[in-house]
Amino acid sequence: MKRILMVTMAVASWHVSALPAAAQLGGIGNLARKADSALDQAKKTKDAISSLIFTDLEEQQLGQEVSDKLRARYGVAQDTAAHKYVTLVGTVLAQASSRPALPWKFIILDTDGVNAYAAPGGFILITRGALALMENESELAGVLGHEISHITEKHTIKSIKKNNGEKLATELGGAATRSQILGAFVDKAYDNLFQGAYDRGDELDADEKGIALANKASYAPKGLAAFLARLDERNKDQADRNGLFASHPDTKERIDKLGKQISNQKLASTAIVGGRYKSSITYKPLAVTSITLVTDGAAGLADGKAAPKDAKADAKATETKSGSKLGLGRLTALGSENKSTATVASAGARGSVPDRDAKGGSNPAIVGITLTPAEVAEFKKGIVG
Repeated sequence: MKRILMVTMAVASWHVSALPAAAQLGGIGNLARKADSALDQAKKTKDAISSLIFTDLEEQQLGQEVSDKLRARYGVAQDTAAHKYVTLVGTVLAQASSRPALPWKFIILDTDGVNAYAAPGGFILITRGALALMENESELAGVLGHEISHITEKHTIKSIKKNNGEKLATELGGAATRSQILGAFVDKAYDNLFQGAYDRGDELDADEKGIALANKASYAPKGLAAFLARLDERNKDQADRNGLFASHPDTKERIDKLGKQISNQKLASTAIVGGRYKSSITYKPLAVTSITLVTDGAAGLADGKAAPKDAKADAKATETKSGSKLGLGRLTALGSENKSTATVASAGARGSVPDRDAKGGSNPAIVGITLTPAEVAEFKKGIVG
């Protein structure tokens, strides 16, 4: 038996070695060709991402879905008067911006965390915690001007194309369709905004253009620097920050640059408008160490709960009305905190960023605001120093 087995093995070995070299390598060659093809397809996807130009409608649909996620995460302050006031200030600035025709939307998020977000296409979301820390309308104008400038300059979209093109191409794989690419931008845009991932250049650019815009609308351009200085003092013992108020670039550097810009460009508007602000915004600031955080089990952070029903309904209605081309129908929104699973902690929790990880409200419903040209014109009359 051993002799027969050895002969059989020898014959099998001879058959393999006797095959032409091309036949032996055929399998490897096919694998190599498939690998090359995959690389070519990935490169095509990366190139498609780099050269992608959003239409205004696609940009608005992208911003709508990002806004839906932020609303689901933090809830919306159900305060019509405050929303109308913030919308009036924002509208005055937006009308003076380089993109006045966008359907601008201003939303107050229901959280004590201090932050503001600019979703593409004209969606500005600011927290009641940020409004509570402000002292006058010029500070609000400075912050809104900063966020408006992120949108007019398309910082979020440009950043994703520049910094995440290769990663998105790998994740998408193959020759991704335009719809798939646009869909991938939603999650990446949300992640970037939630994590405060604007780079130093974008933040400084938004600062510069933001205070120039505030000045153009007659607001004192020093409002943003005043607010940043107050916030910096509030956060002086915090190691990590995010968003508009991130420690990168350094707050002192930002304030210094703003001061030089005001001097060099002779930005001379003087309107502070403190009285109207204080009568319109009555939220009370909370010390950063007293902010309630959701550090584990928050929907979308750990337990992945779905968005509240009304947030989904809002997103669906928007998609149906606009005829969304993003191909998403995919509000993978973070949802409200689930009190049975969430771990609520103080702002001293290890690894937390209070202004990002702050607990939000439970109602993500949009507060409907309608402004007439006459109301906006009358409001402008009150922008006096």
